[in-house]
Amino acid sequence: MGVYHRGVLVDEMVSFLRPRSGGVYIDATLGGGDWTAAILEASKPDGIVIGCDRDGDAIDEAAKRFSDIVGKRLLLMNTNFRQMASRVKEMGMSAVDGIVADLGVSSHQLELPERGFSFQTDGKLDMRMDARSKLSAFDIVNTSSAEELERYIREFGEERYSRRIARAVIIARKNKPIKTTRELAEIIVSAVPPHARRTKIHPATRTFQAIRIVVNEELGELDALLTSAPILLKDRGRFVIASYHSLEDRMVKRKFRELEKGGGFLRIVKRPVVPKTSEVLSNRRARSAKMRVIERILNYA
Repeated sequence: MGVYHRGVLVDEMVSFLRPRSGGVYIDATLGGGDWTAAILEASKPDGIVIGCDRDGDAIDEAAKRFSDIVGKRLLLMNTNFRQMASRVKEMGMSAVDGIVADLGVSSHQLELPERGFSFQTDGKLDMRMDARSKLSAFDIVNTSSAEELERYIREFGEERYSRRIARAVIIARKNKPIKTTRELAEIIVSAVPPHARRTKIHPATRTFQAIRIVVNEELGELDALLTSAPILLKDRGRFVIASYHSLEDRMVKRKFRELEKGGGFLRIVKRPVVPKTSEVLSNRRARSAKMRVIERILNYA
């Protein structure tokens, strides 16, 4: 396999975070490690990064990529957003100089058929970011009621044909369980009107997004991160976050506005930062990224 995952908006993240030697930073979504690598480079010689990820594959990959500094300048932690703050405090760190989070699904997860995230390759319906989790996409697709499926697809996929798709899934699974990503994608394509099959976005994209969000409790996890991360920051520490769909971005935007209004925080950018055209052309997964930044200000003097 080639590159585990290509980081998005790496230069912009470093510019906003302002890493320095001696600083301590959290990469809440380690992934392929590109953001972590950039922070480590910018904070030489003594900056420390705590690299967190709920996906054990990401932790294992980072242990190989950064083998010379793991346990020294890089501390790895297999954890989710809900547990991250308490785990960091257990390490004896009550506050850090900066936190970053890239909410995108990694290329590694998308490209491995056995992870079951993508309809581009045929694999078992899974979509679990944490392999230790019990609930999988197979469970959601084959046991949810028609009403539940319709709501998931409508709310989390923002899919206009949610009712048609849910009904088609219910009918298909009466014959036999829906086991693979290709089976599900074909059911979705057959459910939408012919003109909806000829758009730039594959007809299954929004439904797959919705199921993935449900399987991984992504919005609940994000809410936990948006609640705990800002108060982990030291004075003048920054929280840099990149989101990839409107549900996430609205949550980030709303929370950052609330923090600024409540005092003690300042939004560094009022509008989201998006990738340059050159980056989108070289990495099409960057096209929907939106970056927002907030800074903690305990002393205004």
